[in-house]
Amino acid sequence: MLTKLITPYKGLSKEVWLLALTTFVNRAGAMVIPFLSLYLTKYLGFTFGQVGWIMTFYGLGSVVGVFFGGKLADKVGYYKVMYTSLFLTGLAFFALQFIVSFYFLCIGVFLLTVVADAFRPAIWVALSDYSKEENRTRSVTLIRLAINLGFSFGPAIGGLIITYISYQALFWVDGISCIAATFLIVKFLYQKKSVIALKSENIKKRLSPYRDKQYLIFWFAMFLIGFTFMQYFSTIPLFYSENLRMNEKQIGLLLAMNGFVIFLFEMPMVHALEKSKLEGLKIVIVGIFLLAVSFLVLNISNWIGIAIIGMLLMSFGEMLGFPFSNAYALNRSKRGKPGEYMALYSMSFSVAHILGPNIGMQLSDKYGFAFTWNVMAVLLLVACILLFVLLKVIKQN
Repeated sequence: MLTKLITPYKGLSKEVWLLALTTFVNRAGAMVIPFLSLYLTKYLGFTFGQVGWIMTFYGLGSVVGVFFGGKLADKVGYYKVMYTSLFLTGLAFFALQFIVSFYFLCIGVFLLTVVADAFRPAIWVALSDYSKEENRTRSVTLIRLAINLGFSFGPAIGGLIITYISYQALFWVDGISCIAATFLIVKFLYQKKSVIALKSENIKKRLSPYRDKQYLIFWFAMFLIGFTFMQYFSTIPLFYSENLRMNEKQIGLLLAMNGFVIFLFEMPMVHALEKSKLEGLKIVIVGIFLLAVSFLVLNISNWIGIAIIGMLLMSFGEMLGFPFSNAYALNRSKRGKPGEYMALYSMSFSVAHILGPNIGMQLSDKYGFAFTWNVMAVLLLVACILLFVLLKVIKQN
């Protein structure tokens, strides 16, 4: 039994494990983000509309951050981008708690995500450098496990901190965790390929991701998935609070359940699916379908058990959809500059963050939560159709 549990983790490099540890430390401190909409409405007294606009600035900062993060990863190397981004993010979290006006919060949240999300394309370029092609999907999965395990601890501890201390304490813990992750990178990691070697490789690879038609179809499908997925960190916590009468502690534990389910099942599932030789994009389509169902079940009842069922469906949809979509992007990035390809992949979620929370808030405010969940399910079905089209184009070529 123990051998079966360990087998999926064999063959991964030491650097991948260290990168996962760094990611876990950083994500375990990410307690502000799941509670940001509640902090803005309950603590600072902003309306749903104002929260939607603040979340839009969060998304704008993310787009700018991942764009320049990808450029810098190709130019100066992913290593420098990673530790600089984490250190500046820690300082930004310390500062954000002292901002209480709407317009300055928009600016503050924008700057926070510019420096924070520069990390995202850099970490995927680093993973490409640290992993082999035959275990790339599992390497991606290990990083995702670190992220999700961190998110399991984060919301659970965050809910307790809010209950027994204050919202401000979350900002301090977030900042300290980012700086701790910075020291882990500086102490234990390094850039395998020199910046000069990477630049030489990139010069030979001329294809731009913005001209790669197959990649653009894939990108738009990822944008739709990200658009709907963002609701789990913006409108859905409000739905839990308003309709299901859940408190911050219960919401934190429910979000933590997502991370623990992924921690337990994702790596064995990915390992088994890799051996089955199924096409990665077909697996992604099944995952997207489960995400769509996770929204539809929320309309069945106001019973708290529905929230648990929806979260489980979302978790399994995420486990099937995200590792294989990420691996597709990493493999496709070999056609051009890896930083630019992975930046564009990350931007699908960043652009989704600009529009998703704001539109989700506005729809919920004007038409109600049930209508909003139906819209999200339809968008996910459109994403399924796009990936079917992409599979057809791949086979034709």
